[in-house]
Order: sequence, then structure tokens, then C-alpha cells
Amino acid sequence: MVISSVTEATGKWGNLDSQRGNLSELDLWCMICGDFHMTADHWKFMAEDMPKDPVDMIEDLTKMGIYKPDTFKMADAVNAADIRKALLLKVAGKGDPKREQLVLELAKQAGGIENAFAAAFGPKAGEFFGDVRHYNSFSRRRFLKNLAVGAALVTLANCTSKQQTQDLKTGENQPPPNVDSLEKTDLKIGFIPITCATPIIMSEPLGFYSKYGFNAKVVKMPSWGAVRDSAIAGELDAYHMLAPMPIAMTLGLGSATFGVKLASIENINGQAITVANKYKGKINGPADFKGFTIGVPFPYSMHNLLMRYYLATGGVDPDKDVKIRPVPPPDSIAQLVAGDIDAYLMPDPFNQRAVYEEAGFIHKLTKELWEGHPCCAFAASDAWIEENPNTFRSLNKAIIEAAGYARNPANRPEIAKAISERAFLNQPVEVVEAVLTGNFEDGQGNTKAVPDRIDFDPYPWQSFANWISSQLVRWDLQGDGKVKSAITSEKYDEVGKEIFLTDLARELAQEVGQTPPTEIYRTETLEFDTFDPAKPQEYVDEQIKKYGF
Repeated sequence: MVISSVTEATGKWGNLDSQRGNLSELDLWCMICGDFHMTADHWKFMAEDMPKDPVDMIEDLTKMGIYKPDTFKMADAVNAADIRKALLLKVAGKGDPKREQLVLELAKQAGGIENAFAAAFGPKAGEFFGDVRHYNSFSRRRFLKNLAVGAALVTLANCTSKQQTQDLKTGENQPPPNVDSLEKTDLKIGFIPITCATPIIMSEPLGFYSKYGFNAKVVKMPSWGAVRDSAIAGELDAYHMLAPMPIAMTLGLGSATFGVKLASIENINGQAITVANKYKGKINGPADFKGFTIGVPFPYSMHNLLMRYYLATGGVDPDKDVKIRPVPPPDSIAQLVAGDIDAYLMPDPFNQRAVYEEAGFIHKLTKELWEGHPCCAFAASDAWIEENPNTFRSLNKAIIEAAGYARNPANRPEIAKAISERAFLNQPVEVVEAVLTGNFEDGQGNTKAVPDRIDFDPYPWQSFANWISSQLVRWDLQGDGKVKSAITSEKYDEVGKEIFLTDLARELAQEVGQTPPTEIYRTETLEFDTFDPAKPQEYVDEQIKKYGF
């Protein structure tokens, strides 16, 4: 859309009053016939025969040429959270002061710069493009006015160069993947149906795998024992694993020794302690769990290690005062209802699903125990990586890019819908969305808003590896002392650097436009203590001295 007279046009935007709606006074060049008008011949349908379905309306606008084919890609780019006034003027104004003046006038009609973005592309898009019947106080004329303003803003932005548009989107300016270098393109990736696996799962329906040249299928697994055994047998290509599993398997803890690399972290936070409803009002802290049977998804899991950490702070010996046993996440609610377990520390959506089914209540989110703790990871065996180095690199890159997409809260409702399907989580969308958005009921009569209840940061900190190793040493889950000889005070860093591929994850994250840390260690702050990754054995010794175990 080209402006015939900037001065006249900007003046006439003031006539777009919500009561008068004088759209015909806009002196704009018609993209359809080339004349200088806007509504008389081509927009008549908007006042008389405008489709009531917003999807049909947008399709009509696209056919008319008001929206160009790549407009919606542009809208995605402009919707980035960090784009504000300066970028709007730079992109839509193109350095022309008169053009910038027009942009500001358009934004003023939308209620300001922030509202212009939100109304044209973001949370308030419903007021621009939604069905007018859904807004009781929203007049038809105001709807038409806002539609015109939104169309003008989109069109102005759409006039910028294609390269500018690409640069706004994460990873869009990277060269296309070299599919010819891939050793293997038909892949099967094992996963457990939990929200921790979001980047791995969503990469199939949302196209992150296909973008990198893969015909990849995610394969639902019944338990992490099955994941471990399948990995050792070489049945699948790569896996969704719990963060401690690659360390345990590589060191031969709980299984035969089998080399596995942790390529990237899938999620941080995202777990909870859920208790059967019969104990409602009786659980205030870790000491109240004494005598309970508690479910965790796998011995070598963050769930088991965090549950033990929490119980110990209340004077409860995890090996004597309670029974902790592995329960596959999909079986957790049934066992809670049957009374086989009294509580569990599980991944979502099974904490939220317990509330949904009125089977239990959420006692504590694990982010309260350790803000930003790791949970699950993308992993592959040493042998498979050696045979397929380029495939492994590209697959990891696809998942890291997906994690970055999932980290944006604006994308969570779309992701929730995609991964809730029967082939993936097989859960009610509202349950998954409650987890991903952090707007949820806790089963105790409280409605909570915790945006980072779960988050997605693919960076595998070496301090994560050292904390995990410290707790494996502390609890000696195998009971034979093997872990203490495998992870001596001098070997913590060596074990972490061998198994957690931090440098590669950073490199790939940078390639897709993310900004990962340059450090590999950081001090980790937990609810009851602070972990210095340079002194992991001292940390264990202090815990045992303080709590007795």
C-alpha cells in the first residue's frame, strides 16, 4: 500500500472516529485497481457482507491483496517481545521522517505504540481480527476502524525488505541445513508422555525435525526402565532421558555400563510433589511425610534426588522412614487413587491431572526447592553419535531451536494443543495448558499464576552435572559403594565434562540465534542450601553432618 500524500493522509486518520467510521476518506492507493481510494469499490463488503467467521474474513483480505503471502510470517517476527517503538519506526518507517510520522499516527489510533503491536499482532489481536459478536462493548464501526489501522500497520511493515524480516526471526538468517551430509534421515526418538519432553515431542507436529531434513517420529515409551533397556539394545536412534540417567548409565549404576551423552536439557522446573486428597490439611512440611509410600518415576531421576533432599531437611531418612519406589508416570494417578502410594514427586501433567481428577493436591512445586533445576534431557549413545555425527549435530540443533520456541510464553497455548494429541501426551488440552502457562488450580482451593512453573532452557550447565553426581554419592542408590569409587572428589568435573556436552550445546544455540551463557559453572541456590560446583564433596559432607544422612 503506497501513501499518495503523507500530510493529507495523516490528517485524515483523525477522522477514523469509532462513531463515524469515515473509512472512505482515507486517501490511499488501491492495490487492486491502482486508483486513489480505499473503500468505495473494494471494501463495500466490509460494511454489508463482511464474513462473520474471522478466518474467512482474513482469507478474503488475503485474496484482495491487503495481506501479502508472507504477511503472517512478518507478523510472527513483529510479535517478538523485545520489539518496541524504536524497532517499529525503523522497520515500518524505513528512515523516512514523514513515513515515521504516519506510523506514529497509525499507532495513536491503536492506542499507542505498545497497543499497536499488541492489537495488530499480539494479545489484543482478537479486537482487530476476532468475531465482533464476542465483544459486547465493541461496535461494528470500531471493529472496521481497527481493522483498517491493523491492515495499514501490517502493510507498512510488509513493505520492508525480505532480509530485514528474516533477521527479526530467530535462526532465519542461518544457511539452510546441509541435508546431504546427514548419515541418516529416518529417525525414531523415544519419549515418555510428559510435558518435560515438550521440545522433543513438539518438533514432530510443529516441523522442527523436517526443517533440518529429518523424517523423524517420536515413539512413546512406557517407562524409563524401558528407555534405558531400549537404548542399550540399540532399538531407537535417540532418547528423552532424565538428566541423571546418562551419568548413571555411563558409570554402570543401575545397569550395565553403557556410554551415553547428554546433548541438551529439555526443561527446567516442571515437577511437583502431589499428595492424596485424604491427607489434605495434614501436610505442612517434609516431616509430615514420615511413614508414607512415595512414588518417583525412576531411581536415577531428579525426582528421586529432590524428594530425598526435601525429606532429609525435615529429619526424615529416605531409606528408613519412608518407602520410595519407582512408578511409571502414566500409572501414578491410578496408584494414588488405589492407595498404593500416598504421594509422589512426578513430572507434569500428572500433578495437574491429579487435581483435575480430584485425586490429589499439589503440595509443592520443585521450582520452590531449586529455581531453574534441570529435569529431562535429549540424549544419544556414544556408539550412535560416532556412527552418525552430522545427524546427531543437526538433530540436537533442531531440539535446541524447539526449546527456544517453547521458552516464549506466547507460544505455549499453540504447543499445548499440539502435544496434547493422542499420539503424544493424550491429555486434556486444558490440563497441559495449565502446566505450560503456569495458570492453575492447586487442589487446595487456590488459583495460582506461576509463569515459570515449567520452562525450557537447553543449556546443560556443568554445575547441574556436579550436583547430580554429589547426590548419587550421598545416597549410594545401588548400595554397593560403586558410585563412591567412580566419582571421587577429584573426578566430579571429569565425569561432568565427559557426559554433558555443554560446549556443543552452546555452539548450536548460537547458530540458531540464541544467547547461551559463556560460563559452564554457576553457584546453584536451593531452598535449604547453596551448592558451590567447585566443592561438591564438601557439600555432601556438610549435608550428612547437618542432617545425619
